[in-house]
Amino acid sequence: VQLQASGGGLVQAWGSLRLSCAASGRAFSSYVIGWFRQAPGKEREFVATIDGRGVNTYYPDSVKGRFTTSRDNAKNTVYLQMNSLKPEDTAVYLCAARNPGWGIIANQNGYNYWGRGTLVTVSS
Repeated sequence: VQLQASGGGLVQAWGSLRLSCAASGRAFSSYVIGWFRQAPGKEREFVATIDGRGVNTYYPDSVKGRFTTSRDNAKNTVYLQMNSLKPEDTAVYLCAARNPGWGIIANQNGYNYWGRGTLVTVSS
């Protein structure tokens, strides 16, 4: 599966942005998709994950209540709705896919396919 994140840009603090992760390949609904971000000089950080059917999701405390991930399997696309953005949310956001047959996971080592990221910049 090949992935491409898009939808990044410049937004003011407390604003909103929706990212998309478009996938090519078959059986998209069998892949867990994860969202990660990496700010300059920092480690890659887990942001959200969603199972193949879109039923189970998981978020870290840093974004819980502000970020929501969803998916449209008919369009081979996963979304990340980001609300109440803060300057510390500034980073390159990437999506990743986990091989079929595995559940949601926060650890980036559990993902097998990575897409190119999209830059989100939040101004104060």
